Amino acid sequence: MTPTLVRQHPAHAGPAFRADLGARARDWSEIQERMLVPLYEAVYERLEVGSATRLLGLGCGSGLALVMAAARGASVTGVEPSSAERLALARERLVPQPWGARARAHARLVAGGPEDAHDSGTSPYNLVTAFEPVGALAGDGERLGASLRAAAPLAARGTPVVLAGWGPPERCATSSVLRVAEKLADPLRGPASWRAARRDDLEEVAARAGLEPDGSGRVACPFGYAGLDSALRGLLSTGLFDAAITATDQAQVDKELTEALHPYRRHDGTVWMPNVFRYLVARVR
Repeated sequence: MTPTLVRQHPAHAGPAFRADLGARARDWSEIQERMLVPLYEAVYERLEVGSATRLLGLGCGSGLALVMAAARGASVTGVEPSSAERLALARERLVPQPWGARARAHARLVAGGPEDAHDSGTSPYNLVTAFEPVGALAGDGERLGASLRAAAPLAARGTPVVLAGWGPPERCATSSVLRVAEKLADPLRGPASWRAARRDDLEEVAARAGLEPDGSGRVACPFGYAGLDSALRGLLSTGLFDAAITATDQAQVDKELTEALHPYRRHDGTVWMPNVFRYLVARVR
């Protein structure tokens, strides 16, 4: 039975906002997702991802991290519970139509949660990744913890589980821009607004999921855009401004974002924000 895909929309979002989900997913895939490539590379290098790797990617989105692992020879499975639009783009990359490009060997995509990724005909996963940065939205740690607990039975004991998050706000230039989301969101409509990352976010999630921490690292992931329009589209595609758009409107958020990005615009019109991201390697008990 095909698992049900649950779409998460901002509360009270209007039809135009909903209709734009496809374009926003494309903006994520083409603009924003590549900002985390240094993070993916650092993790794969540290854990020696290769042909012996069976990787389960939680919240795989449009699949760039899976493509990079597959390019190293890994067998990859991605699960995406909340965005049918991003998952469709991941399928284009990893499982194209027969008349198109050659499909990636040993690649599988699942609309749903970790429990839907069970495959009785194969050995357990030996790497689990959760690259969606935790600690940016109130409550995202609890949601990730539940996903990790569901994934643990699919992996062998001692399997590394990678969690990612924003680095200290003082080392992330984008934090000052993301404060627009916190400023404009209506707290009465729920907790889904941006918050600054805390020092032990990743360790707290790992502990709640019953995982054993086994090292961490920091990676420079600068956000660079060809121009202001590209920066706006990329940042809005993250979903971190959804609550602000719901509480005000798209024009107001665009205006405030444009002002917040001004210090990071270069003379040639490009936008550049240095950031540090953090990852934690934990182990299945």
